[in-house]
Amino acid sequence: MLQAAIHIIQTLRSAGHQALLAGGCVRDHLLGREPKDYDVATSATPDQVIRLFPGALTVGAHFGVVIVRRGEVQIEVATFRTDGSYKDGRHPESVTFSTAEEDAQRRDFTVNGLFRDPIEDRIIDFVEGQTDLEKRILRAIGDASKRFEEDKLRLLRAVRFATTLGFQVEPATWSAVCDHAPAIQSVSAERIRDELIKIFVHPNRLRGFDLLMDSGLMAQVLPEILVLKGVEQPPQWHPEGDVFIHTRLMLSLLPEQVSLPLVLSVLLHDIAKPATFTVDETGRIRFNGHDKLGAEMTGDILRRLKFPNDVIEPTQVAVEHHMVFKDVKKMKKSTLKRMMSRPTWPDELALHRVDCLGSNGLLDNYEFMQAKEEEFSQQPLIPQPLLNGRDLITLGWQPGKSLGEVLTKVQDAQLEGIISTRDEALDWLRANAITPPV
Repeated sequence: MLQAAIHIIQTLRSAGHQALLAGGCVRDHLLGREPKDYDVATSATPDQVIRLFPGALTVGAHFGVVIVRRGEVQIEVATFRTDGSYKDGRHPESVTFSTAEEDAQRRDFTVNGLFRDPIEDRIIDFVEGQTDLEKRILRAIGDASKRFEEDKLRLLRAVRFATTLGFQVEPATWSAVCDHAPAIQSVSAERIRDELIKIFVHPNRLRGFDLLMDSGLMAQVLPEILVLKGVEQPPQWHPEGDVFIHTRLMLSLLPEQVSLPLVLSVLLHDIAKPATFTVDETGRIRFNGHDKLGAEMTGDILRRLKFPNDVIEPTQVAVEHHMVFKDVKKMKKSTLKRMMSRPTWPDELALHRVDCLGSNGLLDNYEFMQAKEEEFSQQPLIPQPLLNGRDLITLGWQPGKSLGEVLTKVQDAQLEGIISTRDEALDWLRANAITPPV
């Protein structure tokens, strides 16, 4: 990808234009990280870029942005510009093509306002971004309040960069984030969702969580999390404290690499505890049904944030079933195998592990299930059925609910290891007097 960007830069320069690498790829290069993509900034106008690169995509030409394709690689080529007013809090009403120095001044943070000449391997810094990189500081360019007024998404981007880079936010920048936090409501749910994903899947997610809380952004984008504060739990099971403390502690105990449904299920697994809080006649705190209601609330929250169904559904499954682990030692083999055969099972087990570690620390049920995984690993959890609907219809059953119930009973016996062949299944039906209804 870097070579494709260099080729584009060389082509632009051969035509008499200035061209440099810009933004995040320069920052990552200086930090010794592999950039995820490369952006080129140039003095060439979009029309000039398109003439040099026939077939370029003009999706952002209004803002001076053209996508140039080199084989399978796509490189964003943007004309140096200054921005007009931001009436919608996200996009400038107009742009004026300008110089590299002016272009740097309209960017968000100093560490993202750097340019690099990859041919001479030279950094061009108009905003003291190198100094902030060395000090590991995230600082808005110019007037921080103005930067966030221009583009409200920068509020979440500040938290994201502080999280993923591990930088401290410069005081004036942080003060502006906190002051403008309510303005994030004007940003589309999709944009908010994308920033939250980058924060929570990162290994430094706990810092991101804390920054969202401390800035006031959490109250705007996930207000349900704040309601967990002060919700007491039974001390014998939750010596760590209230539901908020428990949830935060679980986040800190996740492994570095996590699936998105797993980290979301950690955030939301107890989201219904405030709504289901009761104290019984013995004085014990209970949260009856918080798992089922929590799954419903999880769906509502994630749909509000425009998550796709392939994220929502597995997250809901994990939330809905997170309480079943207390009963696993009493379950039949067939029940265990069905549970373990769910595609969400690895995340469900991982959720249970941090749920235990973030409360009483007892891992006996987790270890029991690990042992079962080993025990059941020699053969498929759910083998091919011994009987099917056509077999039962031949024996006199009519299609319908009762037929399905019988097939489930036969499969349960198979999963328990009681039967293993078709003949044994038929004998088992007769032995248990399971016959077609008259």
